[in-house]
Amino acid sequence: MHARSISRMKYVARLSMLALICASGVVAAAEREKPVARLARQVYTLHTTEGDVAVPMEISKDLNGAHPEITRVAIVFHGKGRNVEGYYSALERAAHEAGHDADQTLLMAPQFLREEDAQAHHLPQPYLRWHAGSWTAGEPAIGPLPLSSFDVIDALLATLADRERFPNLTTVVLIGHSGGGQLLNRYAIVGKGATTMAGIHIRFVIANPSSYFYFSDDRPLRDGSFASFHDAACPAFDHWRYGPVNAPAYVKNTSSDAWHEDEQHYAQADVIYLLGTDDTDPNQVDLDTSCAGEAEGSERLDRGKFYFSYLKSRHPQELRHQLWFVRGVAHVGSRMVESPCAIAAVFEHGTCADTSTSANR
Repeated sequence: MHARSISRMKYVARLSMLALICASGVVAAAEREKPVARLARQVYTLHTTEGDVAVPMEISKDLNGAHPEITRVAIVFHGKGRNVEGYYSALERAAHEAGHDADQTLLMAPQFLREEDAQAHHLPQPYLRWHAGSWTAGEPAIGPLPLSSFDVIDALLATLADRERFPNLTTVVLIGHSGGGQLLNRYAIVGKGATTMAGIHIRFVIANPSSYFYFSDDRPLRDGSFASFHDAACPAFDHWRYGPVNAPAYVKNTSSDAWHEDEQHYAQADVIYLLGTDDTDPNQVDLDTSCAGEAEGSERLDRGKFYFSYLKSRHPQELRHQLWFVRGVAHVGSRMVESPCAIAAVFEHGTCADTSTSANR
């Protein structure tokens, strides 16, 4: 084989490796992460044609039986560290601060485990587990069945949509911080669960994610404008989770028409972006620093403001999304979930003092 051919093969291999890294969005630090210290105290079971699988969960009431007293459900999604106990406790405190009647409000917090978690806690086979942070992008579990984290959300919403169990449920709010925010941004775009929720209003509260899904090749410039992104060193900038290329198996239709329809539905969804004004560290340990992540901005606050501006430019009239700021808070999940802005977003109690219809702040 000629030396030129060998050199070209090495070059292609390097590009392929870079594409894989950018597409996954998982930094090397994630590979070194320790198993989660605690598991959620209860278990949610998904029934499939291939068998039952389990997800650890914190929940304020037994899902079995009828609950005519429940009118609102709040589901919190943890960050990359999978500290479900901390997030659930923060949600409980927020509900208490809002003065919500515990009998009328159901609180939930699923836990998406890594393979290391299942090994460290000697969990039986039915527990779903994912490789590294792939659950944040809706990728399939590595066992026992290749179910997406989106499938788990679908199942939860289908349970709540059961009118025999929850005849008076009117509102479901899903709030996710960091990795959970990434999960909800993508799920709100491609998720199927909303189609089962006839007569039940759904709100997505997306807090401080590392990255967002872009429907086009446009990415922000430093002055806040947008231009088509081209960088030979970042060939996978528009691959899933950052864009529509190579979407996971959960996304059945990846045609241009389907993505256009998904974008229209997303623009009309009830979405609140909750950004901590001090979440501005470009070297924060859990920040996505892949080339695809960096193409969206240098840190989380800018990335969130840029994304809101991007959507406003594409949907100047019909966008229903809101941009809210939590002053003085950096990348701390509990402080975000317990903030007055989160309480207003999740429980519709009080107001958020710092909201904006413009991302140029």
